[in-house]
Amino acid sequence: MQRKIRLTPVRLLVLGYLSVIIIGTILLIIPFSSQITGSASFMDALFTVVSASCVTGLVVQDTATHWTIYGQIVILLLIQIGGIGFMTVVYTILKLGGKKIGLKERTYMQEAVSAPTLSGMGKLTSTILIGTLIFEALGAFVLCFRFVPDYGWGEGIWMAIFTSVSAFCNAGFDLMGDKTGKFSSMTAYSGDPIVCLTIPLLIIIGGLGFFVWQDIKDNRFRFRKYELHTKLVLIMTAILVIVPTVIIAIAENDLPWQERIFSSFFTAVTPRTAGFNVLPLAGAGSVKSVTLLLTIVLMFIGGSSGSTAGGVKTNTIAVLGLSVFSLIRGKRSVECFGRRLDETNVKNAAQFVTAFLTLIVVGSILLCMFEQNNHVWPDNPEIAGITVTESVFEVVSAIATVGLTTGITPQLTIGSQIVLCILMFLGRAGCMTVMLSWKTPSAPAAELPLEKVRIG
Repeated sequence: MQRKIRLTPVRLLVLGYLSVIIIGTILLIIPFSSQITGSASFMDALFTVVSASCVTGLVVQDTATHWTIYGQIVILLLIQIGGIGFMTVVYTILKLGGKKIGLKERTYMQEAVSAPTLSGMGKLTSTILIGTLIFEALGAFVLCFRFVPDYGWGEGIWMAIFTSVSAFCNAGFDLMGDKTGKFSSMTAYSGDPIVCLTIPLLIIIGGLGFFVWQDIKDNRFRFRKYELHTKLVLIMTAILVIVPTVIIAIAENDLPWQERIFSSFFTAVTPRTAGFNVLPLAGAGSVKSVTLLLTIVLMFIGGSSGSTAGGVKTNTIAVLGLSVFSLIRGKRSVECFGRRLDETNVKNAAQFVTAFLTLIVVGSILLCMFEQNNHVWPDNPEIAGITVTESVFEVVSAIATVGLTTGITPQLTIGSQIVLCILMFLGRAGCMTVMLSWKTPSAPAAELPLEKVRIG
């Protein structure tokens, strides 16, 4: 007898993102979505849709010069869906349609946003939607003061809206290709206070997480009343903004002081996890090696749980750091702010980081294999393949849904593009979530004999 597959919340989440990718690919294959004669290639459309819906920002074709306004609108909608979450959109549509939100729908929503409990799902959804609209609108309004004078009312407003949504959702797509050169991102605005402050602030707010928003909304600025999750997120975010900004400012010492300050702040924020850049990451005048290494580390960490950002998440790193600190102090349990952390949190954090690192290693090896005979740089035909640094950088950027690149993405072979698509999907849907989505519930087995192994 054939077993019926049960649609669990985890499976629905994975299938939901796959459905968005399929529909988006069909929409971008339509001939008038691209500026080239005929229709875009299947691989170009698929890669772009996966990158947009998984709010990554890696592109094989420049967004401004390759896609028409229709194609750009499709990309923007995919970014918005990917940013606030597939289930948030479904939940909102059901609510607007007058459908009663039952236990099943709340369970699906809980899984989608990694909520600790089922209670308050309606309130949380309202906070997500209203907060998203407010922050994106404010961001677009401020960016208009830079883009409208530069590009006119119509194009300037559209660029401000697109950039604001892309920044808040931590996507990293931009429309600068036909203005400052293909794949140039925001390098023309290095040192510009409006661009270098507005975009990072949108990235930070989007990367804090919806639970942190709700907690701050409920308790205002009374830090003592915040949940432990919120406290850890805020502290880790502050550390991961201030410390890298100082290091990058010291490293990039050949820039004028104003450009160095604003660009360092921008470069410290955008790896967590939006693919904008104001300093070139490859070629002449590129960033120093310490900045490149720090960028990889920041991409790996990412934003916070239940946010628009990717990576292993700030709270995951915080839990592992506290675990090591407790070990040094000889504590049996992990403690923080007068609270004892659940041992399951430490175990889950270690498992998640292990899975993430494994995928990075496997992905980097595959990219090196696929590109070993590919002449990535046409102006250097004697150099075939890509370096280890380029491979690791690209893979971390993909799985952490960042979108930064050293410039190799457009020249990658189809095999490498498929690898990056899989990594982007795993990074957005959650690698542990995908692995557990097809797990079949089974009866608990008898416990095996206990034995210890030597660690370290």
